[in-house]
Amino acid sequence: MAQKQTILGRIGQLTRANINALLDKAEDPEKMLDQLVRDYTNSIAEAEDAVAQTIGNLRLAEADHAEDVAAVKEWGQKALAASQKADSLRTSGQAAEADKFDQLAKIALSKQIGFETEATQAEPMIASQNETVEKLKTGLIGMKAKLSELQTKRDQLVARAKTAEAQAKVQDAVQSIDVLDPTSELGRFEDKVRRSEAQVAGQAELNAATADPWDELEASSTDAEVEARLAALKGAGTAAPEAATE
Repeated sequence: MAQKQTILGRIGQLTRANINALLDKAEDPEKMLDQLVRDYTNSIAEAEDAVAQTIGNLRLAEADHAEDVAAVKEWGQKALAASQKADSLRTSGQAAEADKFDQLAKIALSKQIGFETEATQAEPMIASQNETVEKLKTGLIGMKAKLSELQTKRDQLVARAKTAEAQAKVQDAVQSIDVLDPTSELGRFEDKVRRSEAQVAGQAELNAATADPWDELEASSTDAEVEARLAALKGAGTAAPEAATE
């Protein structure tokens, strides 16, 4: 009986466990849940063995009780048969033989009383064991439900941890992009190009501003002289035929 009480106590303690409260106190909730899953699985296996043994003992007790009840009926029938035989013999004047069968009836009745006593004493114990077995079955169902809850919470926690880890990586990547913004590199390169273009334009403007004006004048004089000589050539070509006519 003490063993049954111990089993019931353990089952009750496990099924009443507040998982959320345990998680709040745990430094590493995932490891704690893994350990709880192992503990619950082992406890359920042990409890199932104990409950199976208890049920087996109960069925043996019930079988013994059924045999006692059957024996009560059987010895009652034997006592009745012996008593009836004794009455028949006594009626026929065979008193000595009748006394023998009355004695047999008494023995049968004594046997019947013994089996009745055993059956009556076993009934409260069987009823108590039946009640205990039902409590154990209910407790096992509660333990299995709690184990399922543990497994679900563990899976949820692992999934959340993986999601948080992935989000942290994304945030790190975003921060890295912010620190090393490629658009800022492009901006600096564009500024460099603009400065080079400005320098070239400035150099061209400077060259134009510092050019020798006499070079331009000489170029203009040369052009004018070329034009004058061309016109002279054309004039000379026109005068030659007139001279030949004369």
